[in-house]
Amino acid sequence: MTKRKDSSEEALSRRDFLKLSGIGMLGAVLPETGAPRSMPSGQQGRVINPSIQVFDIPSYNGKPIRLYWKDALLGITGVTIGDLLPEHNRVWYEINGIGYAHSGSIQPVRTILNEPRADLPAQGALAEVTVPFTDAHTGANRAEDVAYRYYYETTHWVSGVLKGREDDLWYRIVDDKWDEREYFVPARHLRIVPKDELNPISPDVPLRAKRLEVDIRAQTVTAYEWEMPVFTTRAATGAEFSNGKFYTPTGRHMTFHKRPSRHMARGNLAANGFDLPGVPWVCYFTESGVAFHGTYWHNDYGRPRSHGCINLTAQSAKWIYRWTLPYVPPEEQRLYENFGTILDVTA
Repeated sequence: MTKRKDSSEEALSRRDFLKLSGIGMLGAVLPETGAPRSMPSGQQGRVINPSIQVFDIPSYNGKPIRLYWKDALLGITGVTIGDLLPEHNRVWYEINGIGYAHSGSIQPVRTILNEPRADLPAQGALAEVTVPFTDAHTGANRAEDVAYRYYYETTHWVSGVLKGREDDLWYRIVDDKWDEREYFVPARHLRIVPKDELNPISPDVPLRAKRLEVDIRAQTVTAYEWEMPVFTTRAATGAEFSNGKFYTPTGRHMTFHKRPSRHMARGNLAANGFDLPGVPWVCYFTESGVAFHGTYWHNDYGRPRSHGCINLTAQSAKWIYRWTLPYVPPEEQRLYENFGTILDVTA
């Protein structure tokens, strides 16, 4: 959740902001009690977990009234603060006006179809998925094998556009992990990201005046300009502390390597491995691959749960990506430098 201080926000305490920031892109300020805050028309939620329960009240102690499976699309009709547990994230979504589901297991999504672009630059262009999910095929035809499912707000490098067998348009995607393999996605499901949307934030502020602070205990990330906080968001850092396998390294670091999209994969999927295409807005700060990045496989910030990276909402990760140095030109898929924005990770 992007947070820049203005006069309308001064009355919201830091404690209240951090409690509510699990809402992510919803951007609502909620009452402690009372009816759920209504949502804009068309707001959907995608089930992230293998399955979820919808309860009659915003509490795991409520009566289960409906079961939904992974990737089911639900209507988010309201948002509210629920029971005291889980303490780190008390945000619950009202589902279809019939009950409540915890926000941590639901990705807020929308369904936005786009006009395909035929005028892509020769080097390709960055694109963002604007539907809850779309399948990436091995050919420009829905009958072809599905290689991956691409989820809302993931980013991918489009290298071309072509007609399918039914005269529909498909984007060719270059996968940056598996030997530059190519996959094909219906073009209407992706939005070519405009260049001006990637412009740096606060480019007039010198490098020495920018600093990030990651507070592992509080699970927050704060950006400072001249030691004045200009942005803060909740995070999910490494699942273990410094003596464990999955930890976020403490100390002073620097954002020296950045990519607007990355296919992250490692290990055995049956034993804590992962295979995640299109991870958006990646800012590496260690040579071992620890980074800030957007997250689509959970919506549960405020507690450690990653393999060491700093999980953020896609919107927060994009803000960090644009605000930090080095600056990645829109026509580039990556940038690696020997300088960058300083960050301090404290426990």
